[in-house]
Amino acid sequence: MASKTVFIAFAKEDESTRNLFTGQRVHPDTPFEFTDMSVKEPYSSEWKAKVRARIRRSDGVVALISSNTPEATGQLWEISCAVEEGVPVIGIWIEDGYRSKPTEMGSAPCVAWTWDSVANFIDGL
Repeated sequence: MASKTVFIAFAKEDESTRNLFTGQRVHPDTPFEFTDMSVKEPYSSEWKAKVRARIRRSDGVVALISSNTPEATGQLWEISCAVEEGVPVIGIWIEDGYRSKPTEMGSAPCVAWTWDSVANFIDGL
């Protein structure tokens, strides 16, 4: 299986979950692999241009969706940017019971966080 380049869009409040999500790719039983292009440190200036460049270089975008997402203006902009750039996007529900899909995702699906759902998206890139 070839590694894909994936941008992870997440709310700052969900950083620990993003760490768990990206960390699972090194587990020996994980049925997928990817290179994480998410922004780990906030950019001080021109962040949108830098993030847009990362998204353009990515094979796909995984948006980690939680109750923090509606107020996460940076994450919502990243999702909109990916849609504008024509980069495949999938939303991953990271909170039990929270199922509100951001309008910025357009027709992109949101799915449960399972190895199969992530693997199907990554393998399809």
